[in-house]
Amino acid sequence: MTFSIETGVPVLTVFLQGLLSFFSPCVLPLVPLYIGYLSGGAKVVEADGTIRYPRGKVLLHTVCFVIGISFAFFALGFGFSALGRFFSGNRTMFARVSGILMILFGVYQTGILGHLRIADKEHRIRFRLDRFTMNPLVALLFGFTFSFAWTPCVGPALASVLLMVSTAASPVAGYLLIGVYTAGFVLPFLAVGLFTGTVLGFFRRHQRIVRYSVKAGAVLMILLGVMTFSGWMNGLTGYLSSFGTQSGATAVAQSDVSADVQIGDSGDIPEAASDSSSDDAADTSSDPSKETAQAEELPDAPDFTLTDQYGNEHTLSEYKGKTVFLNFWATWCGPCKMEMPDIQALYEEYGENSGDLIVLGVANPKTEEYPNNADESQEEIEAFLEENGYTYPVVMDTTGASFAAYGISAFPTTFMITDEGKVFGYASGTLTSEIIHSIVEQTMTGVRAE
Repeated sequence: MTFSIETGVPVLTVFLQGLLSFFSPCVLPLVPLYIGYLSGGAKVVEADGTIRYPRGKVLLHTVCFVIGISFAFFALGFGFSALGRFFSGNRTMFARVSGILMILFGVYQTGILGHLRIADKEHRIRFRLDRFTMNPLVALLFGFTFSFAWTPCVGPALASVLLMVSTAASPVAGYLLIGVYTAGFVLPFLAVGLFTGTVLGFFRRHQRIVRYSVKAGAVLMILLGVMTFSGWMNGLTGYLSSFGTQSGATAVAQSDVSADVQIGDSGDIPEAASDSSSDDAADTSSDPSKETAQAEELPDAPDFTLTDQYGNEHTLSEYKGKTVFLNFWATWCGPCKMEMPDIQALYEEYGENSGDLIVLGVANPKTEEYPNNADESQEEIEAFLEENGYTYPVVMDTTGASFAAYGISAFPTTFMITDEGKVFGYASGTLTSEIIHSIVEQTMTGVRAE
């Protein structure tokens, strides 16, 4: 089921979002290192000793690499389908595996493995690592690995695209939009791949430069792997992504795109309930009365008991009988900051949680026990709220349990909970005041807009 609001999706905007993601602070600086890896195994030594890198082979590696990159974007597009919940629920595991692979890539690049010759001498296996430096399969794995490392950094731009995808007329149209975003992100890689041979030829003639740049790149790769494995990358990319997100979010907010909020939840919601709700969408979207009748089939909202900035305790299940507007956000998130004045206005309009609507924010502050959480400390979050005059309650998910239960992968993400404690819908990305009021009304009435 979806909140249905007539929209127009600017394909050019989606493409530009992907293109700008390539130039984000945690992607662009490492491009030379990625291309250096992708050229591995493509080296050809001519009869006269001349070394060249066949453009076709390097380009093939690059194509496989970008296919691997595309995987995470499409996986996020699955939303709260069974596959989407699997990737969202195991995000930490994928990040840690990716971190380990990055560390291994970096260690190999330092030449330590070559000096030790572990494979040849100690185990006497006829296996030459240099021959398998790169091939299409490894390139695919390489791209897949880094797609999970990059997702937090490109998250704000990708979140706005996923919001656009949710407004598409059909799932096929939605995945085509993700394809457009992916094209914008990966085309620069392909362009660089076309000129890899020329660039590497230059470096070949300047071995002294290569000697130090390769070592520096290897150290950077190891550092990136450690940060991804430990979770430090979340904080760093969150900070970096706060730069420049304001303009991108403004473009989304001012475009004709509105929120078409998809039903769903994470692992705690029964899969059958979620899937049946999705299957019923096509049959009930044109029949509001039928949708209202199907309300009891909505998945249960994961319950929680958390404390807000005022020290008041909130238990979600105790708000049955009232509609709940549940907003997950972070202080560094530009798009979050854009919608917060409208959320404050909504809170005041509906009687500051004394009426039929409960407005709750959810933050994930760092603590001594959980230093890799998504936001600053609770004291800094409280100071941010006070400084900006936001008085609606924001509960502190210090363990990240609620973030995991709701499968939060982008900021901001808003869930609408019915008065029966069911998930009516969710949206990733900035919501305008018009959209906010529309989804509140739809949730309260149980009738989705045509």
